[in-house]
Parts: sequence; structure tokens; C-alpha cells
Amino acid sequence: MATLDDLDRRLLTELRIDGRAPATTLAKRLGVARATVNSRIERLTRQGTVLGFTVRVRDDHDADGVRAMTLIEVQGRSASDVITTLQGIPEIAALHTTNGGWDLVAELRTRDLSDFDRVLGEIRSIEGIRNSETSILLSSVLR
Repeated sequence: MATLDDLDRRLLTELRIDGRAPATTLAKRLGVARATVNSRIERLTRQGTVLGFTVRVRDDHDADGVRAMTLIEVQGRSASDVITTLQGIPEIAALHTTNGGWDLVAELRTRDLSDFDRVLGEIRSIEGIRNSETSILLSSVLR
């Protein structure tokens, strides 16, 4: 894994805010030369720290109308089988392992409540899932 210095971390913070900001703007904000910004971005991408660039869409313009977080408890040692099955559900935008009372956290994105209900039923019927708790996300106050 690549070691990040303070400038790398600050640059990544700026890119999270605006991944399309010109190198000259980033250089000005960071107090370094444009060539330094370009070489840092190139190195971070080459090393796999930066996996790519994406677009963030306002929640009220997002094509996926329902977003939710599902906490999942896995039975016994079936976590890898459950994860493999969950990875095959396209409405799961992100899947994380965690500690504490829940084993997995899944971020769901569906078109509407009917689709959400179907996906939730599909998740709950997976062999090895003992329990789940889902909260629909109403608005995002920080991303």
C-alpha cells in the first residue's frame, strides 16, 4: 500500500470535493505548482490509491429514487457465501464488513418503493442471513 503524505491527503480531499477541478485551481488551493498536482494525481492513480473519477448527482435528481442502509447479521461461518450472493444483487451499491452486533452493511439503491420491497425480500431470503434491519435514507446532510 502506498504511503500518503500530507500533500497527498489534502489533494485527495480537494478531489473528493470536485474531481473535475483544473490542476491550476488545485495547485492554487494547495500552494504548490501545477506540475506537482499533475504528477501526484498520476502517481496516486498508477499506485491504485485513486481508482477513478465519478459524478455526484443531487438526491432529488438521482434516477434511483429510494436509498437505504441494511444492517445484516450472518449465521455462523456463512459470511463468504452470503457476501457472494449479495454481490450478485445489482441494487446493492456498496457492501461493507463491520464489527459489533451486525456483520455487514449494504447500501441499497432502487427506482421506487415496490422495487425496494422486492430487493429487501430477496436479501432476507438468502441462506445464512439470520437478521437484518433497514433504514431508508431521507436526505443527505453531508457526503
